[in-house]
Amino acid sequence: MSGIDVGEELGARAARARALALLRIRGRALGVAILPAAVAVVLFAAGAQGHLAGSAWDAVRWTVLAVAVLVLLVTVLVAVSVARARPAVSPTVPVTEAGAPDLYRLVRELADRLDVPAPSAIALTPDCDSWLEDRTHRALRRRPGAPAEGGDTAPVLVIGSPFLWWMRVAELRAVLAPVVAGTGPSADPDIAAARRFVRGLDAAIADAAAPGRSALHAAPLAFTGWVSRLLLRACREHAAEMERCVAAAASMRAQTVDQGLRVTAQEQVGLAYAGWDRLLTRVALPAWRMGRWPSRLDAGVVSALTELSRRDRLADGFALRLGERPACDLLEEPGTADEAASLLAARLFHGGPAESGPDWAPVDWQQYPDEVVDRKWRSEAARLHRVLDTLGVPRASAADPSVPTLARVVEHLSGPGGPGEELAAGIGAEVAREEGGSPDRAGAGSGDRPPGGESRTGRAGPGQSDGADDPLDLWGPGPLPLFPLQPPRTDADLLADHVQAMVCCAAVDTAGAAPGLDWLDGPALLVGGERRADLADPVLSLVEDGDPDPLLAWLAEVGVRADKPVRLV
Repeated sequence: MSGIDVGEELGARAARARALALLRIRGRALGVAILPAAVAVVLFAAGAQGHLAGSAWDAVRWTVLAVAVLVLLVTVLVAVSVARARPAVSPTVPVTEAGAPDLYRLVRELADRLDVPAPSAIALTPDCDSWLEDRTHRALRRRPGAPAEGGDTAPVLVIGSPFLWWMRVAELRAVLAPVVAGTGPSADPDIAAARRFVRGLDAAIADAAAPGRSALHAAPLAFTGWVSRLLLRACREHAAEMERCVAAAASMRAQTVDQGLRVTAQEQVGLAYAGWDRLLTRVALPAWRMGRWPSRLDAGVVSALTELSRRDRLADGFALRLGERPACDLLEEPGTADEAASLLAARLFHGGPAESGPDWAPVDWQQYPDEVVDRKWRSEAARLHRVLDTLGVPRASAADPSVPTLARVVEHLSGPGGPGEELAAGIGAEVAREEGGSPDRAGAGSGDRPPGGESRTGRAGPGQSDGADDPLDLWGPGPLPLFPLQPPRTDADLLADHVQAMVCCAAVDTAGAAPGLDWLDGPALLVGGERRADLADPVLSLVEDGDPDPLLAWLAEVGVRADKPVRLV
């Protein structure tokens, strides 16, 4: 037996030992629950045989019996609540076999090579991660298209959608090998039972914490949650160690597959994560704040990483990799899958609505400069002038004093009023008021604290149709959890953004500049077809120090007329 086989066997044994420890905790809890009933049986049996006679013992017997019945009833209620509690299911985009036969074939061949059960299905997540997810709970089985009752079903393989667009097929197979290898331990009856026990406790705690319950239902649920928390606290260490051992055993088993590619594939995972993070925070987030969601985020990852490679030379052999088959070719309709994953990303990371509408429309990359960048600049410039009007700041001298100009902003910030704390506070209040005033335009405002999304994704993934039995509704009727990409901006940051937007509008209207898209930095100002990335420092000098000279020099260099009117939204 090789060292890899020995390591895998040791990991599997350790995982099984931890699973048995979890099941023993469940058994002890059951033993405590039936202990009063056992005592009652002993007392009544002794009385029937003439022992422990007398009125005092009769009172003890019936008291213990009452306690035993009460405890058993409570135990049944708790057990039913835990069994019926619906475990959390990750929001994903389902991929049917008809929509990706080559991807399913790759995963099944990989499972055969690893000698483990193949995953029951495949789904995509708009994140740089992959995992196995058990969806065999009876609450999910009752849904249309779910597996029938009886027998264990292999977990669902969830794949990070950015991996499909950035990685080559061989790299994806190497990355998925340790994940698919995890279906082996998942088939172990003890490990599967221990996982169901822990997931049920976690789901029961979540149910008990859910708001909107009546007092009649809240009290028993609160008790169930308290019991579940006690049990989960006792299980936590064993559960964590069991999962660590399962992962170690799966990793050891996967070392026999594509060993030479694993290092390179892991490097590509790091690159994909870097490109995805920059794309979301610098490119997608401004669009989401403007009520637009980019419909080809995964394709944008390739462009972002290509630009990152060009600038920083991080992707060695990039041109050679482009000649190999990309993993997204394993999908029959990669564009449809990309669109569904992009909408889900907007819901997860920004709280956008589940469906498109007038204030929440998809935007492709060709439309991004006009639909997002230009609108963003002009909306912020308009807000800046509204706040100046509120503060009673006079319009800058011009042929028509009623039109907004950049000179008005520069004169105010460089005047005796100082660097503009009152203006910054006014803009911060305006942003907070706008985002708080549109509760049902989730994600469509320009603020930084988006409200929650809606209940279900109404856009079909590959091989999937819209309808009431849409499997995308697996995670329930509530809003999706949010994972904010950035902390809320300060008032000073907002003021700097608004002044820079005003400068960009003036450059577009008076100097022939144009809005553009930089794949790593998002909205960009193009002057003569070239990006100008040197505007931030002059603006900060004006906003923070009240010094207009660096900005005036920049405006003169570009040819911007600060006294000319600017078109606002």
